[in-house]
Amino acid sequence: MKLLSVNLGRPTPCRHTTAEGGTGIDKRPVDGTVAVSAPGPKGVGGSGLAGDAVVDLRHHGGDDQAVYAYAREDLDDWQRELGRELANGVFGENLTTSGVEVTGARIGERWRVGPRLLLEVTSPRIPCRTFHAWLGERGWIRRFTQAAVPGAYLRVIEPGEIRAGDAVEVTHRPDHEVTIGLMFQALTTRRELLPRLLEADAALPEEAREKARKYAERAAG
Repeated sequence: MKLLSVNLGRPTPCRHTTAEGGTGIDKRPVDGTVAVSAPGPKGVGGSGLAGDAVVDLRHHGGDDQAVYAYAREDLDDWQRELGRELANGVFGENLTTSGVEVTGARIGERWRVGPRLLLEVTSPRIPCRTFHAWLGERGWIRRFTQAAVPGAYLRVIEPGEIRAGDAVEVTHRPDHEVTIGLMFQALTTRRELLPRLLEADAALPEEAREKARKYAERAAG
């Protein structure tokens, strides 16, 4: 398991966002080492990667979305389906991985990346209209949602420097069964799964925990 690339983005104009400065979704592979650290709470902190732009702090970035990872194997599947080349970073991911089970990663699972960086899986990526506009594919949000292969956001537990080629090691895998794939479905197409998210306990981001708690309370009558 390893990093194929580390990808950073710069602000790009986009008419599909109200954020001043556009979007940081246009991420490209970089050479050399990149420092990664916790950026701070949502609304204040952006990306966990030094030099990476997160423009719309209302909806992106912050400690629970400090790093976004997507598997090259899943990009290859999309490449075949869409009939076009998809370069590393094209989905706006910071880390393009090889051999890493991203959709099956459990909330709270920890990855050691390179010699020092320790990350913890927090949540799936939910597609938005900026992502739709960036890919330029008809019905993209619906197609991405139906595929349920969303990639994973991670928080920084221990800061460190990383580069392409670094090893990725799963150092902790929780006992529960709340995976990125299950959480994505619970937040999109199968809301009846929301109460199951609470099994992830403290590793679950507060926003998702509140949604799950409220749904469970309503279901209980």
